[in-house]
Amino acid sequence: MKKPKWVVEKEQARKAAGLETVWLFGLHAVRDALLNPKREKIQLIVTRNALAKLEDAVATAGIEPEMVDPRNFKPPIDPGSVHQGAVLEVKPLKWGSLSEVCIGAAAPRVVLLDRVTDPHNVGAILRSAEVLAASAVIGTRHHSAPETGALAKSASGALERQPYLRVRNLADTIIELQNMGYLVLGLDGEADQTIETAVAGVTDRAIALVLGAEGPGLREKTKDTVDQLVKINAGGEFGSLNVSNAAAIALYASRAG
Repeated sequence: MKKPKWVVEKEQARKAAGLETVWLFGLHAVRDALLNPKREKIQLIVTRNALAKLEDAVATAGIEPEMVDPRNFKPPIDPGSVHQGAVLEVKPLKWGSLSEVCIGAAAPRVVLLDRVTDPHNVGAILRSAEVLAASAVIGTRHHSAPETGALAKSASGALERQPYLRVRNLADTIIELQNMGYLVLGLDGEADQTIETAVAGVTDRAIALVLGAEGPGLREKTKDTVDQLVKINAGGEFGSLNVSNAAAIALYASRAG
């Protein structure tokens, strides 16, 4: 019996995802990936100077590096990328399912991103999420920053330690978190109440914070799905926060204890 077209397409997409690799670059990102036992490493290309700085991490990873002359160093990354003489081909990290990542911690915090596509912003959010002990950062498979070398470099190592999930549908994921007991708050500059007011007395609960792209903000579907819309209480009347700064402030303001 011939398989339906949608089944064939789904199988092809799964196969393509299995073959997908990522090129990480820069000493910091490459070192952290080499030291991450959960990261599947494929190929390391380095200059002699870079290898000298990564020697301990290379030994730990047990990978045989390919040495190249700096003048002939032309890795398969954007020519404008600052690679510092080191690139590493890896498989994307597998963090597990939403429930595996978002259940278990006491009073967990989760950050969801609605169409935040800039890898530098997402990298900075991953760094803040790691520092402030978030259980996960969640984007969508489409219209969000994928796992790339630029994202890893911006995250300064946090990509190797901070769960970063990409889901098919953000609204469905919000509902799933609500069913797990999460209070889901959407950040919106026009909201009536502040985040501090919304979390007062409930910081012992699991809380998810949803942030939209700068400019468009949250989509209407997202606004309709969250439990409450909240804002960061600003001291001035003008200006707005970068989404990565807003994420850090929101995580700090919602912290337990």
